[in-house]
Amino acid sequence: MIKLFTDAVDAGEILPRTIHIYVVQSVMRKHMEPVLQVALDFQHLKRAVQAAEEAVAGGADWVEAGTPLIKSEGVEAVRALKRMFPSRVIVADLKVMDTGSFEVEIAAKAGAEVITVMAVADDGTMKEAVKAARRYGAKIMADLMSVEDMPKRTKELQGMGVDYLCIHVSIDEQMTAHTPMQKLREVCQVAEIPVAVAGGLNSETVADALEAGASIIIIGGAITKAEKVADAARAIKDAMSRREKIHTELYKKYGEEDLFEAFAKVSTPNISDAMQKRGEMKGLLPRINRKTKMVGRALTVKTADGDWAKPVEAIDRAKKGDVIVIDVGGGPTAVWGELASWSAKVKGVAGVVIDGAARDIDTILDIGFPVFSRSVTPKAGEPKGHGEIASEIECGGQLVRTGDWIVGDENGVIVIPQEIAVEIANRSLDVLERENRIREEIKRGGTLSSVLELEKWEKVG
Repeated sequence: MIKLFTDAVDAGEILPRTIHIYVVQSVMRKHMEPVLQVALDFQHLKRAVQAAEEAVAGGADWVEAGTPLIKSEGVEAVRALKRMFPSRVIVADLKVMDTGSFEVEIAAKAGAEVITVMAVADDGTMKEAVKAARRYGAKIMADLMSVEDMPKRTKELQGMGVDYLCIHVSIDEQMTAHTPMQKLREVCQVAEIPVAVAGGLNSETVADALEAGASIIIIGGAITKAEKVADAARAIKDAMSRREKIHTELYKKYGEEDLFEAFAKVSTPNISDAMQKRGEMKGLLPRINRKTKMVGRALTVKTADGDWAKPVEAIDRAKKGDVIVIDVGGGPTAVWGELASWSAKVKGVAGVVIDGAARDIDTILDIGFPVFSRSVTPKAGEPKGHGEIASEIECGGQLVRTGDWIVGDENGVIVIPQEIAVEIANRSLDVLERENRIREEIKRGGTLSSVLELEKWEKVG
């Protein structure tokens, strides 16, 4: 810090007699009271403002115009937020990478008190951003996302005069269950200025972030995706003030060991959206009772039309919770029926998916065993023993391997490759949570078209 002030004096930017004032202010900033910053990562300004009003009512201290919002609506979003919340600190999450002085000037004149600059930006960009912030009465938050040596860069950034640091796990990283806590601790050990943290935090994790040394808690989804935004913000403020975990059912990120729980929370349409419309097994219909859900890992079977030997043998090979997935090439003769279903149910198999025919559906519905098949017929074949178990197959037009995740409900059945299952589970939950918020806005008198401003955002051309 002293080097910063010496350089500034040499440059004629700071009078020597004021140096001690800046040093004292720096020490005070490091020990600032924790604040809650709500990140408004919306496409639509109207929806962002509505969420911001509720978040502030719930106790949010700082209001952030998120990067998607600024890209969508421009710095007018910053002006709108400043007009609505003149007593709150307004953050412009510009993520500046170039023209530091010019972009900071734009945001500061629009009403932003804090502007983010990427820590990986060129030193010249960072220094120009800091100078512009000083001229216009704003402050710079350096976002350390993608920095390899964060403690080293932290020391460099402090020497350049930034006001805040930010440990930031991106939304895409969050989907693979990354958390910011370890990096936060490393940076807080060397930081001499307040540190912000962002990355999937919720009421269960904010206490840990404060304990690790964070002063600014940045939360987006755990507040803005809530049906009752004010209540969500209030719960997080409560967790911050008490330094305790407050349980939540939503806004969590799931790892490999929690995938069954995660997939059990979402629908196949949620998963389809998360997979960008891929993964659906086409032409396979649910033979299930209402509200029945099937979640498990695949055990694959390849057989010939009407040959039910390998499908039934697979029951003995299956582990509890598995889904047996059978490739019959669409054959019209049944390879599965009531007795196989009873055997699977007793074994703890989660369900069966058949690119072919099943029978005894009335009894199968009575026992509540999930079956998805291409067709239904009374005719069964013979156990000849052709085919194999646990090989790579095709089912409903999708490649399926043993170990892939299978989810089925009244909408259909979908396969999630095991390599991306963690990411897809978290993205599916994100879809569900965003829909929860849209549903709440519709219930308040909107329509889907008006909430999403479809006419404004239709594709041009």
